[in-house]
Amino acid sequence: MKKAKPTSPARRQMETIEWKKMLADKRPEKALVFGRHRKVGRNSKGRITVRHKGGGVKRLWREIDFKYDKKDISAKVAAVEYDPNRSSFIALLNFRDGEKRYVLAPQGIKLGSEVVTSEKAALDIGNRTVLRNISIGSFVYNVELEKNKGAQLARSAGTSALVIAQEGEYTHLQLPSKEVRAIRSENWASIGSLSNPEHGFMTIGKAGRSRKMGVRPSVRGSAMNPVDHPHGGGEGRTQIGRRRGPATPWGKPARGVKTRKRKKKSNLFILSKRKK
Repeated sequence: MKKAKPTSPARRQMETIEWKKMLADKRPEKALVFGRHRKVGRNSKGRITVRHKGGGVKRLWREIDFKYDKKDISAKVAAVEYDPNRSSFIALLNFRDGEKRYVLAPQGIKLGSEVVTSEKAALDIGNRTVLRNISIGSFVYNVELEKNKGAQLARSAGTSALVIAQEGEYTHLQLPSKEVRAIRSENWASIGSLSNPEHGFMTIGKAGRSRKMGVRPSVRGSAMNPVDHPHGGGEGRTQIGRRRGPATPWGKPARGVKTRKRKKKSNLFILSKRKK
């Protein structure tokens, strides 16, 4: 971690990651980079469905391979790069047949390392294989929920899922949320844990940097008037002061309320719920 010089009250608190020591000093691969129009919290009708999003610095979209459909063809790690669209780093792979692809970079991957997606792949960092071949106690990331649908679980910086059991056609995984879930053993997963585990320790430091990230200001409900928010009103600084508990600006229950559907089909595969 790198601490900023205290040239202002904001920068006094700022802590960032020393990117230069970890990442390649190069431009992203031109064939794998595209322009992208950000939705900034709007739905298909243009209405704001997620508040406090907008603005921000322009970003180029890196095309990341989550399908991993090049099987039994080894690839060399040509570079580890920064991606502004996600929290973990990305790795540029040069395949033996000449194709190049971006994938999420695991922690500990080195330049020149060889990785492969294969059912017979060794249990080395960055390799990808089916869950039934992975030994108990191993850490995995980019886990498939459905066969050939692509990686969906354990994709953010520093995260991984733990293989805790192999039972028949299912593998039991402990996810980063501590939820234990049964996943079909024929699904694929990558070996290791994702890079940039220090991401959670960064301190943004100032509001301007937050705006560059595309995050707009938010106002506490307790600072509003009763007409604008259920938490509003009262003399001076007050608590929520609401018998029915915390609520959203539209009166729906908030904070700790379960939002998952009770009759969701995939509930059958949750062996132990996540800890609150």
